[in-house]
This record gives sequence, C-alpha cells and structure tokens, in this order.
Amino acid sequence: MEGQPKEEIVVLPTYIMKPGETEKFYPSEVKKIAEEVLKENLDGAIDSDMMLDWMEEADAFDNLSQSIATKIRAAVKSTLPVSRYKLVVQVTVGQLKDQAVRITSRCLWDTQTDNYARTDYKNEHVWASAIVFGLYAE
Repeated sequence: MEGQPKEEIVVLPTYIMKPGETEKFYPSEVKKIAEEVLKENLDGAIDSDMMLDWMEEADAFDNLSQSIATKIRAAVKSTLPVSRYKLVVQVTVGQLKDQAVRITSRCLWDTQTDNYARTDYKNEHVWASAIVFGLYAE
C-alpha cells in the first residue's frame, strides 16, 4: 500500500518498571527460535551453484541477512510474550572459506530486565551468526 501513511501505534506508559515472570526475555527460548529460523533458511537452501552467483553479487548476502533477521524478530514476537521489549536482531552471514571472523557487541542496559540470545549456524557452504537483544521498555 504505497502512498498511504503508516498507521502509528501509540503505547501509553504503564509505569511498570519490570516485566512479570511470564513476560521476561528468556535467552534459552529465544535461542531455540533463532536456531530454527537459521536452519530453515540456510539448511539445504544454498548449494555450490548459488554460492558462485552470490560471489558475483555482494548484495545477496545483505538481503539474506536482512530477511533472516526480520523472520527471527517476527518469530520471537509471535511466539513469546515479550510485547514490552524492544527487539534488536543482528544476523551475519558469510561464505565458509578458510577465514576467521570475530563478532562482538557491547551494550549499556539494565541487567535485571534486559538480555540477549546468541546462536551460530554452519553448513558446507556458509556460516551465520544471529544475536537477539531484548531491551525492556517501560
């Protein structure tokens, strides 16, 4: 629906400063979801012919990373009761060759409410890393 303004969702303050026990961001649950999405999108879907095409077109890995990040975010939001959390998903996908990659992050957050989940995936052609940050929003 191009040309139409996006509907703005307004969330009023509740003054609830901490999530309830059932509303917490549990990294183990988020990790399971991220693992499933990575496996669904990368397992068997990429063969050596596709890798040759991707090597010629650098944007292909960018598009794949963005697509997987969007799917992980949607799956976490629809599966877990984390409506008061802001979710940030970072997905990195690369070709599996003889190289080294180090992925780091640093965050300033409330250790009582905020957390993250991280998982990795690897097959014979690609590797992927997914990090999901859950930041509680009052």
